[in-house]
Amino acid sequence: MRKLPLIPNLSWITGAASFGFFVTQLDVTIVNVALDAVGKAFDAPTAQLQWVVDAYILALAAMLLSAGAIADRVGPRRAFVTGLLLFGIASAACGLATTPLMLILARVAQGAAGALLIPPSLALIAHAAHGDDRKRASAVGWWTAAGGVSIAAGPVLGGLLVEALDWRWVFFVNLPVCAAGAMLTLIVTPEAPKKPRVPFDIPGQALAVAAVTLLVGGLIEGGHRGWSGWPLLALVAGVILAAAFVLVERRAAHPAMPLGAFRQRPAWTAVVVGSALNFTYYGLIFVLGLYMLRALHWPPGQAGLAFLPLTATFIVSNLISGGLVARFGARAVTTGGVLLAACGYALTARLGAGSGLWDMVPGFALIPGGMGLAIPALTSGLLASVDRHDAGAASGTLNACRQVGGAAGVAIFGALAGADAVMGLRVSGLSAAVLLVAAAAVAGWPLKARP
Repeated sequence: MRKLPLIPNLSWITGAASFGFFVTQLDVTIVNVALDAVGKAFDAPTAQLQWVVDAYILALAAMLLSAGAIADRVGPRRAFVTGLLLFGIASAACGLATTPLMLILARVAQGAAGALLIPPSLALIAHAAHGDDRKRASAVGWWTAAGGVSIAAGPVLGGLLVEALDWRWVFFVNLPVCAAGAMLTLIVTPEAPKKPRVPFDIPGQALAVAAVTLLVGGLIEGGHRGWSGWPLLALVAGVILAAAFVLVERRAAHPAMPLGAFRQRPAWTAVVVGSALNFTYYGLIFVLGLYMLRALHWPPGQAGLAFLPLTATFIVSNLISGGLVARFGARAVTTGGVLLAACGYALTARLGAGSGLWDMVPGFALIPGGMGLAIPALTSGLLASVDRHDAGAASGTLNACRQVGGAAGVAIFGALAGADAVMGLRVSGLSAAVLLVAAAAVAGWPLKARP
């Protein structure tokens, strides 16, 4: 059988890898403006609709660490292409669902497949950059831009698809994206070196999946059931299992998580600040969708288009982040970006029942502008601080923590908006601003010039 030609060029490899991040992040937000249509089609209550969003985030978060270990061992190229194919199949299952339970289970499968896209895509970029900090930062900026654009474009595309066709098309739209990504990867991406053949850390992997599932599940259910009963038990059990996971990893001969790397400041800062950014953004996007549909009574298409300003600043800030990191250092760019996003959340908290689109634009410009600067800087700093053979596991750890933060944001901010969308938006916006100021202090203290 004739082999496909390889074009080992960093730009092409980054483009191929970006398909994976694009499609996984698209499915975080594209569903939000379709929730009312899904609820009417299935006569589903709000709690079930929230699980349509959170089942995906839960599975994505729970499987990311395992996906990173798989990518390091079987090779990121093979893992990435397999993830794209599985994601397409799961998306088709979502679109063909006939009951809320079928849709939620298909979303779980979709999230698990999505986990197999993020660590391998970053590992492909890390290997292709060959240790060049500037090239890696620029490539990660483009990769993050793809995810940022998809998060911002998700509500726009979702609203248009729901109005023009049907809610099922918010899932069917993934099929051509996955097919194109798989084909481009096979053509332009050479296989990166695999980690030496070592056994999988089965106890560590099992503990990680169980801990993340209990933590995220407890947060989701606690958001609309209250913080008692089984949600509280799930959270306590999740914390215990997380502690057990750390103890097991410290003694494991071949740990799933490179704990040594996370003793360095760039690595643990990336986890803390990245989790805060996802917590605030995913949570507020969910609340904003409810605010536009229920408080402003906008149709899905108009609500989706209102998110369009998020896209432009995501693109610009992601693309300039790499150059700024090379000039000022990752810590300064991260701190500045987080503070910029905090200002955007504070402006968003001023919206009310009589607000219009132009009232939203300032906050909608600053939030993705700041995030677009901070996330590539965080990710590039993490990749620079770990061994290349651990790139998949390290990026899996970072993104697992970010997804846990995102699920927590949807659960907590969603609970605030359940009774009063306007008040929920205001409280969520102010809370997000305060949290990000604290995250900026973690990222920037003590702020030193890059040597």
